[in-house]
Amino acid sequence: MDLYGVFKTSASALEAQRQRMNIVASNLANVHTTRTEEGGPYKRKDVVFQVTPADDDPKTLNNGVKVSEVVEDQTPPMLVYDPTHPDANAQGYVEMPNVNVIEEMVNMMMASRAYEANVSAFNISKGMYLKTLELGK
Repeated sequence: MDLYGVFKTSASALEAQRQRMNIVASNLANVHTTRTEEGGPYKRKDVVFQVTPADDDPKTLNNGVKVSEVVEDQTPPMLVYDPTHPDANAQGYVEMPNVNVIEEMVNMMMASRAYEANVSAFNISKGMYLKTLELGK
């Protein structure tokens, strides 16, 4: 393991969790979006993480993480009866996004905690390296 492997691993995890929080924020911002450019209601998105060598060398043990793709949730939209809504169908139902606010808040808390844990790991590693440098004095 090289000297900076821990920092590379923590940095890759911080970036992945930041992207995850951005997707969750987008889901929450579109919880009432019934009309998109693609047509129909907004579809909830989620990130897929992938383990990757932090220095792009598959032989190393310093694995990092990255967002390999952002996928749309294929759960069907919720139907809400609101005949006065401009996007209501002939029966008076509106297709609402498949976003569950409680689930998104839990995802946001998990991403936030994972981010905090990686910041702590980064700071602890930094402290250990500084103490190691002091041994040489």
